[in-house]
Amino acid sequence: MESNSAPNMILWFFLGLFLISCFLLIRLFSPFMSVLVLAAVVTGMFNWVFVIFSRKMKPPLAAFLTCVVIFFLLFVPIVFFVGILSTEAYDLYLMGKNAVLSNQIQEYIKNNQILERINAVLSDYGMAFTGEQLQSSISDIGKVVGLFLYEQASSVATNVLQFLIYFFFMLLIAYYLLIDGNRLVSFITDLSPLPEDQDQQLIQKFKDIARAILVGNGLGGLIQGTLGGVVFSLFGFTSPFLWGVIMAFLAFLPIIGIGVVFLPAAALLFIKGRIGAGIFFVVFYVLLSGVIEYVFKPKLVGKRVKMHTLLVVLSIMGGLRLFGLLGIIYGPLIVTAFLTLTDIYRASYQKLVDPLGD
Repeated sequence: MESNSAPNMILWFFLGLFLISCFLLIRLFSPFMSVLVLAAVVTGMFNWVFVIFSRKMKPPLAAFLTCVVIFFLLFVPIVFFVGILSTEAYDLYLMGKNAVLSNQIQEYIKNNQILERINAVLSDYGMAFTGEQLQSSISDIGKVVGLFLYEQASSVATNVLQFLIYFFFMLLIAYYLLIDGNRLVSFITDLSPLPEDQDQQLIQKFKDIARAILVGNGLGGLIQGTLGGVVFSLFGFTSPFLWGVIMAFLAFLPIIGIGVVFLPAAALLFIKGRIGAGIFFVVFYVLLSGVIEYVFKPKLVGKRVKMHTLLVVLSIMGGLRLFGLLGIIYGPLIVTAFLTLTDIYRASYQKLVDPLGD
């Protein structure tokens, strides 16, 4: 008995020390968790560049040149976009705060026959839709959205030094992940008590969902935001760059999407009497969303990522609420981990827990 208890005590003592060290390590790295996650994501996005460079040069030089590419493709556009975004977002906030529309639009609202016809139908149900309500709704949306985006852009602009430090810290982490990323993955899988096939299943799921979010949704959002901003500019809407950025973020939500911006814009065109422009906006929105969701994304991402649409929406919205903008990445990854572990449990461990189950 004594010979068996001594190894058990040593094992439990070691496990206690190991758990304490893991807890302290997490506390130590927690201030940089966002930077670590972003570095891992960026490394995955630009790993193909590193592979191309590493064919003709040594890994350290290939990793350095890849980081240079990341700098010019990410840092320079971010700095450029933040300046424009902060200006247009502040203008939108002032419009909402002052609760005023142009006199021309107000005149259209007061004397618009379409609103009169709508109210004639709604009157049977004891309801009415007035121009003041439309003006108030547009003003409230402008105030909330404008203030949020202005605060986000201003926080980057006013903390330029901190942003620079974090960005170059992310590049430093990405540099070493490009060189030693495979060794790090092997180290983690070796420590894992799960069988190797289950470790690989988890890793592959994370790669697939990251590809779906960043490559599929990211490029899809970039296309929709760019084309949407161009259309807004061509039809004379103010702050087209701002609306393009908003549509690029909304494109991540498969149910909501850019319709939140396009359909009210089309309604506003109808109210102003620009019937042809309003019809074009509706048709353009349907075609753009349909091509991106049902042609572009499936071709680019494939069928390996299987997650219910409602789960995607809830994971992104919950992630945004808990983690801010990075919740777009965190939320789906958390749900993916849960679903993957559920599949592994059902395939390998459910019979052990419930041997009599079907």
